[in-house]
Amino acid sequence: MAGEVLEKAKLAKAAAFKLANIPTEIKNKALEEMAKALEAGEKDILEANNVDIEAAQKKEMNRTLIDRLSLDGKRITDIIEGIKTVIELPDPVGHIIAKWQRPNGLEIMKRRVPLGVIGIVYESRPNVTVDSAVLCLKSGNATILRGGSDAINTNMILTKLISEAAEKVGFPLGAINLIESTDRESVTEMLKLDKYIDVIIPRGGAGLIKHTMENSTIPVIQTGEGNCHAYVEKTADQKKALEIVVNAKCQRPSVCNAIETLLVDGSIAKEFLPMIFKKLKELHVEIRGDEKAKAIDPSIKSATEDDWKTEYLALILAVKVVAGTDEAIKHINTYGTRHSETIITNDKAKAKMFTDEVDAAAVYVNASTRFTDGGEFGFGAEIGISTQKLHARGPMGLPELTSYKYIIHGNGQVRK
Repeated sequence: MAGEVLEKAKLAKAAAFKLANIPTEIKNKALEEMAKALEAGEKDILEANNVDIEAAQKKEMNRTLIDRLSLDGKRITDIIEGIKTVIELPDPVGHIIAKWQRPNGLEIMKRRVPLGVIGIVYESRPNVTVDSAVLCLKSGNATILRGGSDAINTNMILTKLISEAAEKVGFPLGAINLIESTDRESVTEMLKLDKYIDVIIPRGGAGLIKHTMENSTIPVIQTGEGNCHAYVEKTADQKKALEIVVNAKCQRPSVCNAIETLLVDGSIAKEFLPMIFKKLKELHVEIRGDEKAKAIDPSIKSATEDDWKTEYLALILAVKVVAGTDEAIKHINTYGTRHSETIITNDKAKAKMFTDEVDAAAVYVNASTRFTDGGEFGFGAEIGISTQKLHARGPMGLPELTSYKYIIHGNGQVRK
């Protein structure tokens, strides 16, 4: 299947030149048709997804990973609503970022342009297939999608429906491409096609991101891995803290913005930890604590050094008792993946200290980390959550899928 990767990369490159100049109204018409196609094709989507789920169950895949893979009527509706939100968003392509005139009369304009061809390498979540294609299309980019083998049947039907919908309104063949080969070599080959692909965005766990970073000759926007923390500071409203921690861990534990470690100020640990442990145990969360946490509840497991570094993506939570905000910040900056961090506090000075000093794409005060999401930030869907600092950081919406060019007008100027 190696030929498939190269052929689709060539198609995408050819399509990208045309996509860069498609008017906004035509892009939005394509998105409308995509939404209609998904709505009409719900039965086929669910049937394909059921095939993937049954295969995952036979392989005895982890329950939370099956949740990432699964679609139902509500999730399909959410995907469709995400498309409709993107339709309403401003088109960044052609936006004049700045404009000025030099003393020699040259008029310089800085204008947004698409990145070109964006390669997305991702794992089980089939909603990424649609989210990525939609955002790339609206921002004038061609897309090459390479999802995981676990969701191949779902991804194939989703791509068929949305690509046919786009072509129906005049989009070029190759605007949306899915690599159907599930051989890992297809990923490695894709990462070497810098002649055709302008940027790679990996969405998945640490292994996928590491493989992409180490093997790509194409610029990579690092996304996804979320070793996130909640810190309950000593002045926190403990009822509020209880609700935030439970939501951040349990609402959907298989996603990257769920917390993996809870830090609690030592002065309130004896009061707060029994309450939160009771609630977490009721929700079947496995708790792994440091010595101070175990002294309060000997029934929990002992945390190891690896627990502070691990993105569980499951109902497992590491717990550490800290001496104060300084230690909490130091722990987060040592072990965190620069994704999403939250402090629960009533001390404005400590909140400011936390937001100023914690190095992460999204830093919260008195709110769940689960809001780090393109939809929740008002971007519609997102193509990923960047945990790096160059070009884009945090949830990546339409503007983050563009670059810019300088356009200079003169009247015969020559440099002396």
